[in-house]
Amino acid sequence: MPNLVPVERIENKIYFIRSRKVMLDRDLAELYGVETFNLNKAVKRNDERFPEDFMFQLTKEELSNLKFQVGRSSLKSQIVISSWGGRRYLPYVFTEQGVAMLSSVLRSKRAVLMNIAIMRAFVKLRQILSSHKELAQKFNELEKGIQKHDVEIYSIFKAIRNLMADPEKSKKKIGFLRD
Repeated sequence: MPNLVPVERIENKIYFIRSRKVMLDRDLAELYGVETFNLNKAVKRNDERFPEDFMFQLTKEELSNLKFQVGRSSLKSQIVISSWGGRRYLPYVFTEQGVAMLSSVLRSKRAVLMNIAIMRAFVKLRQILSSHKELAQKFNELEKGIQKHDVEIYSIFKAIRNLMADPEKSKKKIGFLRD
C-alpha cells in the first residue's frame, strides 16, 4: 500500500484544541484531494454521522489562538473570514473519530488510503504522548529516591563529623565513679 503523504507531514497538521487532538477541515481536504467546500458539503449531507465529539466549529478566539500557535502567515492566507472572497465561516475541526467517519462519507480510493495514513499518525502521536507520561513518572520516582538518599547522606555526614570532633572539647569522663 503506497504512502501518499509522509506521516510527519500529517502529524504537523494535528492540533490540540479543547483538550482534543483535531485536524482542520482545510488540511483534511488538502490531504484527501478535494476542495474544503466539498468536504464540508459532504459532511453536512451526513450530519448525523458527525456529533459534537467527532467534529465542531472553531470559535473566533480559538482560531486566533491557533493562528498565533502555528504562525499567522501559514494560516492567515488559507483561513480568512472576508466579505469579498475566500472563506466566510469559521473552520471546522475533526477529532480522530471524525476523521475515521470521513472515510465513509468520502468514498474515493485516495480517501481510503489517506484515512489509513491519518489513523496511523494519530496512533503514533498517542504512543509518543504515552511514552512522555511514562518518562515523567519515572523522573518523579527518581526525584523521590534522590530526596530519600539526601536525608540518608546527611545522616552519614553528621555521624562522621561527630566522630571527627575533637575529643578534648567533649569533657565527659568515661568509666565508673568510686565511693
